Amino acid sequence: MKGASEHRWPSHEWVCLRLSDTMQAPALAFLCLCLAGSSWAQKPRPCASPPLQVGSFSSMDGKGNLATYGKYRYDALGQKVRFSQMRTYENRTTTVDLLVLFNERVLYQIDWLRFSCKKKALSSEFQPMEVPRDATLMGQVVVGTASAFGQGLLVNTWVGHDAEKNGTYMAVFTGIGCLPVSAMYHKEETGWTMLSFFNILLGIDDPQVFFPPAFCKYAPLEGTTNVFDAILDKDLMQE
Repeated sequence: MKGASEHRWPSHEWVCLRLSDTMQAPALAFLCLCLAGSSWAQKPRPCASPPLQVGSFSSMDGKGNLATYGKYRYDALGQKVRFSQMRTYENRTTTVDLLVLFNERVLYQIDWLRFSCKKKALSSEFQPMEVPRDATLMGQVVVGTASAFGQGLLVNTWVGHDAEKNGTYMAVFTGIGCLPVSAMYHKEETGWTMLSFFNILLGIDDPQVFFPPAFCKYAPLEGTTNVFDAILDKDLMQE
């Protein structure tokens, strides 16, 4: 027989499941919202996103000249990221495909129109998709509404300073799951850069995307870059 110190209260999901046999739907929904709200009331802490994910993103540079929209694939275990995106700059729209291999410290810009590849040395270290430990919680809100079940998203807003890049950031992550929602990053030379994340799926749909195509095999190194500059570099736009 277990002692009192070993007793655990059932989760609100279990309670809702058990009560669904005896309560009418409106009363059940209200009770579940109250129970879920009690679990949300815990003080948020810095967290890390799931290590394998696929999603979409959009961004805009500080001057509003360069806008991007595309898909990302993120492998924190292998320290690999793939960005496939459309860019609009000065009324011209092109595509850019970037493969970032942090474990090999290289970045590939893949041109599928010409079946060519540019390879650059990577100066930046792998940065996990996470809330830094020294980040400050700015607040916790519900996007949408908490008045009806399933119509609100609990998010946490964090702010902090990136001493390595001498930048300031504001990042929004979901309160449950620690998934990225949006981010703003400021540097003196670039101003505020805005990022949004959406349509996220956990896992990797195609592991082959983290391997450069055959025509990249003999590409020579052409200078050095970092991920932040590569994503927002208008000079990387294909003709």
